[in-house]
Amino acid sequence: MQAGYAFAGGGSDVDPRPARARSAFWTSGHTPTLIAAFLYFDLAFMVWVLLGPLAPDIAKTLQLTAAQKGLMVATPTLAGAILRVVNGLLVDRIGPKRSGAISQVIVIAGLLFAWGMGVNSFAGTLALGVILGFAGASFAIALPLASRWYPPEHQGKAMGLAGMGNSGTVLAALFAPALAKMFGWNSVLGLACIPLTLVFIAYMIMAKDPPNAPAPKRLVDYFEPLKRADAWWFMGFYGVTFGGFVGLAASLTIYFTDRFGLSTIMAGYCTAGCVFAGSLVRPMGGALADAIGGVKTLSVVFIVAAFALAGVSGASTVTAALGLFVLAMLALGAGNGAVFQLVPQRFSSEIGVMTGLVGMAGGVGGFYLASSLGVARQVTGSYQSGFLVFAALALLAFAGLAMVKTRWRGSWGAAEGVRI
Repeated sequence: MQAGYAFAGGGSDVDPRPARARSAFWTSGHTPTLIAAFLYFDLAFMVWVLLGPLAPDIAKTLQLTAAQKGLMVATPTLAGAILRVVNGLLVDRIGPKRSGAISQVIVIAGLLFAWGMGVNSFAGTLALGVILGFAGASFAIALPLASRWYPPEHQGKAMGLAGMGNSGTVLAALFAPALAKMFGWNSVLGLACIPLTLVFIAYMIMAKDPPNAPAPKRLVDYFEPLKRADAWWFMGFYGVTFGGFVGLAASLTIYFTDRFGLSTIMAGYCTAGCVFAGSLVRPMGGALADAIGGVKTLSVVFIVAAFALAGVSGASTVTAALGLFVLAMLALGAGNGAVFQLVPQRFSSEIGVMTGLVGMAGGVGGFYLASSLGVARQVTGSYQSGFLVFAALALLAFAGLAMVKTRWRGSWGAAEGVRI
């Protein structure tokens, strides 16, 4: 039986084992659970952003304004942000496997209902968005499910591989527009339930709760980390990295169809390329942070993201915009992995709720970006101001990181062999 370290479940922040006693990554945890966490996360993210690729067709059918389109694609992000906190609490009280099973059943049932009854109004799209928020909240379940099996020196890789499930957004961008053209956008909601059900079955077979889970706490104790400034810093940093990633993933199909007149299918391909770049580098970002430190990695991330998003605001061709979006997504994806290399080092005994809190902040960042782009388009006739403001937020995050990095290294430092 493979050893479960329950690194996130309590005990010292420092791994007492000498470096020579540490095991290789693939033998240090529970591989079937890691795979199950990835699959669950991947398909959950696919449906979480499903309204984005379908937005041009939905907007045409329901005659939505630019601001309404922005709010529609942003609602699942906000709902997912709030529900991540709920799931963070559930993970520590009933276990990650059971929490994940409950969320998957809710999403499948909600999509089947929407497909059978139809979505016929703007309010209906918002209601569906709330249900899809349960899919987005999978973040607070999949990452603890995987990471609690692995020791400190492999946290970046374990959480990066599980977190690479955000590549599910690529599936939505690739297939949803084409399926909508063939069968109608409402039918896509029902078709999505097929792979979701298959993954649910695999998840129930493969996933296993890690041993030595933390004992349930009082409800108020779960929010104890919020009394520490570092928790807010992590939330702010993830609000930029993951917020930028998911906000763009939800909005790019609308952007490419509206800004450059692309078909929904071609816009979906462009979006898929951007999202794939960000998803691919998430585990690389975690591994890079393991090697050189999360602080150094994030510093580069924020500068590159700010540059790319500022450049997008003035891009005049599809090629230029696509290249800059890919660059931005590469940076933001690496940043997602880097943040979650740092969080377990600082909050090892509260990783369940911290995953929920930090994930919530990421969702709020995504809601802000997606909705602000729609508002900017409706008010000013251009997306430019929306991108510029988010680029400024990335620069603010860089400045904040520069302020705290010396204190971090001096006060809580890193475990032996683990860099911050």
